[in-house]
Amino acid sequence: MLYDLSLHMGYTYDVPASGARHVIRLLPLSLPDRQRLIAGSVTVSPATDEKVTFIDFFGQQATSVLVRAPHDRLDIRMQARVMVEAPTMQADLSPTLDVLRTELAEVWSVDPSSPHHFTGSSPRLPDVPAIAAYAREALKPRQTVREIAAALCTRIHKDFKYDPEATTVDTTPKEAFKLKRGVCQDFSHVMIVALRSLGIPAGYVSGFLRTIPPPGKERLEGADAMHAWVRVWCGDALGYVELDPTNDMPAGSDHIVVGYGRDYSDVAPVIGVLKGYGNQKADQAVDVIPVK
Repeated sequence: MLYDLSLHMGYTYDVPASGARHVIRLLPLSLPDRQRLIAGSVTVSPATDEKVTFIDFFGQQATSVLVRAPHDRLDIRMQARVMVEAPTMQADLSPTLDVLRTELAEVWSVDPSSPHHFTGSSPRLPDVPAIAAYAREALKPRQTVREIAAALCTRIHKDFKYDPEATTVDTTPKEAFKLKRGVCQDFSHVMIVALRSLGIPAGYVSGFLRTIPPPGKERLEGADAMHAWVRVWCGDALGYVELDPTNDMPAGSDHIVVGYGRDYSDVAPVIGVLKGYGNQKADQAVDVIPVK
């Protein structure tokens, strides 16, 4: 599937910021046999005094920008064309939990794709005993790792309510789990903590998801948003599998990957600092348009 993507993020400040530095991660990745970034650009207004593009540890393209002049509005725009391949059916060659521990111990690599980066706690994902207990309740005898991950994906989707008003970007997994509601970031963070508590390496995926309007309704421009789902290491033979707990489905040709990380902090679309005070308002619009 060929897609044209466009994104606009706007920040309005009560009091003009006298300077700002931000790191932007918005361009989709090129991934072998998965997706290919054909063309893409990131622009910032007002004009930047510095703009540097680099590749971060997990292989995601990031853009660092500096704006020195006072400004009461910052606008970030991304445009891209990306080709996404339809996923192929995979047999479940994943091991049981006991065998997974042995396979994990035999992995000596610490390169960006190593499962060791996705075990234990990470900046936004500490151990949460209540989530660990919730994960253990879902276990059944002789399940494979993929079966465990799929079962947790389904259980979280069933037990949690999608509610964009319930949480913020800074809501912790512990808080979201207590509420049993939130957005894709919360669904994914809870699932990652649950899987890691069982010894299964799991990470965060940032990207876009094409949304399809109800029958008879036109698609609304700018109605799409950035999305998040989970990447699970299912052993040597199967490797990584991606699951979307918000929608209880495997990631498919409608899922467009922007970046991989341990949690949201590694793949935040925009992160930075500015000189100023007062409040700010943010708005976002995303379009994921299938070309063919």
